[in-house]
Order: sequence, then structure tokens, then C-alpha cells
Amino acid sequence: MSRRFGDTLALDRFSIDVEPGEVLCLLGPSGCGKSTLLRIAAGVERPSSGRILLDEQEVAGPNRFVPPEKRGVGLMFQDFALFPHLSILDNVAFGLKSLTRSEAKAEAYAALERVGLGHYAGEYPHILSGGEQQRVALARAIAPRPSVLLMDEPFSGLDPRVREKMREETLAILHETHATCIVVTHDAEEAMRMGDRVVLMRKGSVVQTGKALDLYRAPKDILAARTFSDLNELPARVEQESAVTPLGRFFAGGLPDGAEAIVCVRQRGVRLLTAGQGVPGRVLDTRFLGDVALVEVAVQGLDAPILARVRESDVPPLGVEVGVGIDTGAVLVFPAEETNGHPPD
Repeated sequence: MSRRFGDTLALDRFSIDVEPGEVLCLLGPSGCGKSTLLRIAAGVERPSSGRILLDEQEVAGPNRFVPPEKRGVGLMFQDFALFPHLSILDNVAFGLKSLTRSEAKAEAYAALERVGLGHYAGEYPHILSGGEQQRVALARAIAPRPSVLLMDEPFSGLDPRVREKMREETLAILHETHATCIVVTHDAEEAMRMGDRVVLMRKGSVVQTGKALDLYRAPKDILAARTFSDLNELPARVEQESAVTPLGRFFAGGLPDGAEAIVCVRQRGVRLLTAGQGVPGRVLDTRFLGDVALVEVAVQGLDAPILARVRESDVPPLGVEVGVGIDTGAVLVFPAEETNGHPPD
């Protein structure tokens, strides 16, 4: 499927299958086509070419277009879009047009109970916190019992603690209702925590698809690696299948001798050792991040310091000499030309 807006190609021959009951996360930067794809799946927009099939029935294509209300698809957006003049129960019942008023209210109340807000049925949205408004939006989306639920960055407006709680609650409800769900996000951690599978998108196309752990361990290219990890990126030259850096030699299978490479070391893969062990280094700066700290270390032969994430209790004093060791399981090697001149994110 493709979608053009004038000269802009928002989706470029995008193709994916979503299994029944699966939670699929679309992950990528702003402007990569995630939300466009969701609007087309919902029926709010039409594709420029290609087809969408729901249970093997075409709902959008060259000769057929099924309107949104006839697709059995639920929508949930980041802005909640609750009606301030309607009670919370009436907000949830709003889309249940095919039912009688009493049936709609019964279904709406059941959905509110499912998200733990049945006691707020007669209240109005302004009394709710952001997390509670998000629960009402979720109740409204699941009340019609859609076969497919589409969620466009549903948690981005919430503070971190509430966001984490809402993710877990939403996942529990999705598994309970067996709805097939597509979640759009630009947050790699959210995609990895929620998705049965993750689709990494870039410039309207699929870059890589798979389980979160597979994408984390074996990203297709350096841009994908940056999406899933905080990296130290070290220039290297390949000699006898190894990328040579001041921090050591690392396996670079498949790259020819003499090739320029980038060795990516995850920050959590940098180990700080007692001076005299490993590669000599000196602590330049430390930044407390809560349970961990980010330590900046100067290493001879490197133009820029490397960053290590260590436990707060293991932070060394500023200026102290340390040794630097590398966990080889936290190293990825890519051809230098793959960086395309883009600086690290």
C-alpha cells in the first residue's frame, strides 16, 4: 500500500500482516508514516494504491471502500477527545448508535467497570486526571467490542509514572478482550514493552519486523540500533575480520579487510574497572539518573569521551583513573557508510 500527498510519498509500498489477537507496535520517528497508516486502516483516509483486507475481505482498494463505521474498528488517540458537556457514561456510550439507549448505557457501564471507573459514570470529564481520562477513552474504544483496535500514541500525554501504569492496564484489557491491536508510538521502550511484534518504520517503509528482543539484539542497520539503545560509536578499520579500536578488537564478520566501520558499544556494556585493568581511562564527569548514573570517561586514542551506565553505588570520583572493559555481547559493528552522515540521535 502507498499513500501520496502531492509530491510527498507518506507510505511507500508498505505491507504487513497482523494476526488475530496480536498487539503490533508501529515504531518510528515523526513523519515516517505511522499515523497515516493508522488513518487509512481506520477508513479516515484512502490509500493511493494497494489494498487493505480485514479477515480476508477487502475494505479499501482500487474498486472498493468500506466507510469507517462499517469496519468494526475502534480508534483511540492521544488527545482523549472526550466531550466536556456529556457525562462520562454518555461519552463511552457515544459510538453505540446501533443499540437502544438502555442497551448502550449497559454496554458503556460494563466498559467503564472493565477500566475501573464505573463509580464515575455520572460525573463529567473535567474532574478526572489525565490517566483517568485515558481510561475513559479506552472504555469508549472497547465498548463496541471492535475486532480491531487502533491506538495513535495513546500514552504520550501522560507523565512517566501514569504512562507506565496505563500501558500495563491497557495490555491486560487487550488480552482479556482478544482484540487485534495496532499501536503507533515513537517510544522504543513502549514498543518493546507492549508489542507482540514491533514494526520499525522509516520514510514510509518497513525497515525491520520482529519480536522486540530480536530487533534489539540484531538491528538491521545503525539507525535501527540507535532506536533501541544508547550507544558509543567508535570509528574503526577492519583487519582480519576484526574492527580495531582503542578499546580493543571486535568481530566484524562479513566486512572486508581495510573497510571503514563503526563499532557501536551500548552504554550498559561499558564496565569500569580498577586502574591497571583493561584500557586506561579517566573520569571526566558523572550524571545521576536515579538507579543508575552516566559516567563520562576519556580514553587515549578516542576523540570523544565514552559514556558508561553504572549503578549509582558504583560511581567513581571525578578525575580518578579507571580501567575500561567492554562486554562483547553489547557490541554491534556496521559499515561506516551506513551512517549516511547522520549524527547519533
